[in-house]
Amino acid sequence: MGQRALPLSDPRLGRAVQAAGATDEVSGVVLLLPDGRADSHRRPSTLSYAAQLPFARSLARAGVGDGLAVHVLHYRRRGWNADYAHPAEDAAWAADEVQRRYGDVPVCLVGHGMGGRAALRAAGHGAVTSVLAMAPWLPERAAAEPEPVKQLVGRRVLIVHGTNDERTDPELSYRLAERAKKSNRDTCRFEVHSDGHALRQHRSEVVALAADFVRGSLFARSYARPVADALAAPPPLGLRMPLAAGFGRSLRH
Repeated sequence: MGQRALPLSDPRLGRAVQAAGATDEVSGVVLLLPDGRADSHRRPSTLSYAAQLPFARSLARAGVGDGLAVHVLHYRRRGWNADYAHPAEDAAWAADEVQRRYGDVPVCLVGHGMGGRAALRAAGHGAVTSVLAMAPWLPERAAAEPEPVKQLVGRRVLIVHGTNDERTDPELSYRLAERAKKSNRDTCRFEVHSDGHALRQHRSEVVALAADFVRGSLFARSYARPVADALAAPPPLGLRMPLAAGFGRSLRH
């Protein structure tokens, strides 16, 4: 006898991750969107949520003086599920929930893999001012409809991809960034040479890059020189910016 499917719960925000010494007033929010699968109507694994917590804590520590709160989103389903795009819907719900809890504060969507695609897709929400997509999972080249980019206009957009990613094609994220850059000059993309989908080999540099982008985008801090240069550079330079070893140890603004 087969197992009965458990009823799906509503999407929800995890408890706010704030570093020790953070002020009670929240001035900006990061929504972390975990990875998932192309097709699955099952509940997400609790491991996908837990895997985001170290990253959430790192971002919270970086923004401790800025009033940053970080939330990890619990999806309803673990799959994208074709045109349903369930994680993108959940991300838009989460942005609504941020406004309900904190008022009119800017939101940065930060996603990995499938979550990266959800972050890019949900960027049109009125509270979202910036998007960071790490190793985003995107439609194959043969897809009938290209991934939309109009919703990215007016947002700061950073894509980060490992050149050795065997799960999500780095060239697809480059092509999306190239299309986005035509209508939104505040788009850049960094390549993490020799790194894979999980971006573990150069984790400290990736975290430092993410923290710099989040603080610059949410709180008008000066970007590190490589980020500022990537945003200002025309394609392909600003879309194939190498993430230098040691980024974050001695930033020069």
